[in-house]
Amino acid sequence: MIEQQMRTNFSSAADAEDAYYDAIDEKDLEKMMSVWADSGEIVCLLPMQPMRRGRNAVRETWKNLFDHELKVVITVNHLQWIERDNMAIHLLEEVVTPVGSTQSQPPVYASNVYQRDNTGWHLLLHLNSPAPPPAPAGVLPPIPSS
Repeated sequence: MIEQQMRTNFSSAADAEDAYYDAIDEKDLEKMMSVWADSGEIVCLLPMQPMRRGRNAVRETWKNLFDHELKVVITVNHLQWIERDNMAIHLLEEVVTPVGSTQSQPPVYASNVYQRDNTGWHLLLHLNSPAPPPAPAGVLPPIPSS
């Protein structure tokens, strides 16, 4: 299958990131794919799923999720942004709540890596990882060594 990519020129990594999460909210496959870089080297690694590399594999992953009535609300908390020249790394915490439920899933950490080229900013990598469980009450977390 040859994909016809909808070209969206994002003026910032933040704009691309907003479009990514809007695409999830709207279950809009074309909007989702407009966020990703036009490269065979893009990578998407979602919780409990195999790594997907390349536009066709990433597209198929999101198509399957959207077709199976993905009904979640994702609240995004920005932890850190590292932006240099043509690269941006956004570290986030995603809190996923199934639609119609008041019970959130345990938080997930996400890393989004963006690159700017002559068409704007686009996503190269989306990676999720479960957040560590909270420390028991009364126990302080370890202090990182310097």
